[in-house]
Amino acid sequence: MAAYAVPALYAVVIWWFSTGLIILLDHRPRSTHPWSMAVGTLILAAALWAIGASATDTSEAGAYTAFTGALLVWGWQEMSYYMGFVSGPRTEACPQGARGFARFRAALATSLWHEAAILLGGAAILGLTWGGPNRFALWTYLILAGMNLSARLNMFLGVRNLNAEFLPAHLAYLAGFLRNRPMNPLFPVSVALAGFGTVWLAQAALGEGIDAHELVGFTIVATLMALATLEHGFLMLPLPSAALWQWSLPGRGADATPVPARGAVEYGTAAPAPTLATRSRDVPETTG
Repeated sequence: MAAYAVPALYAVVIWWFSTGLIILLDHRPRSTHPWSMAVGTLILAAALWAIGASATDTSEAGAYTAFTGALLVWGWQEMSYYMGFVSGPRTEACPQGARGFARFRAALATSLWHEAAILLGGAAILGLTWGGPNRFALWTYLILAGMNLSARLNMFLGVRNLNAEFLPAHLAYLAGFLRNRPMNPLFPVSVALAGFGTVWLAQAALGEGIDAHELVGFTIVATLMALATLEHGFLMLPLPSAALWQWSLPGRGADATPVPARGAVEYGTAAPAPTLATRSRDVPETTG
């Protein structure tokens, strides 16, 4: 079982630490954001190079490199949105009385450029790994993007926990696009599909005849999928999920006044979560 424990632990640790680091940087003074993005963009370039270089690497190291590179690319996507560099044409609250498609269109406008950047990032990774045997970077990125989108849609439709302390103050206008509800029709479908995906990836990791590269790669992406599924659960279950990243909010203890908004995805994605899906806290109920 040690062969599975190491990649699974690696996925958990890098997911937890990278999420906290992004939250920490997002909440630094606005004057520091250009410097953070400059460094982040250099890391993005290095991550894309590493993904391309590892596309033909079928060793265990190749699987780790692919996963880490994709996670860094996703981290750039989240930083660029939460720092306000790549967001959307709308930077205002939900129009008073907006319902249905009008509300959805206004919400989409708050992150339209961000959505385009996510698609471009996916296209870049697809191109870099095209024809190569190591596709774990693409798998990782698709899981992050897909689960992030699922979380955003669920938060838009309404979830029980809208934890907002991880949302930077300059994005407070997003509150009107979120709903506080005990359940929505999409949530059971999202969790069921995510659970099925987790089981399928886990079975691939446990399959007979796979080599060390595949064992590491499938274990990592299965763990990532399980974490994303767990984050979906945090949207509805009365669990203190915010405590996992409290260290990333300097000067804000447990009794600190929360920021009155949140965007869901990152980890990631209503707006995207810092990484996967669901970094937020309770906000007043709103029907947008």
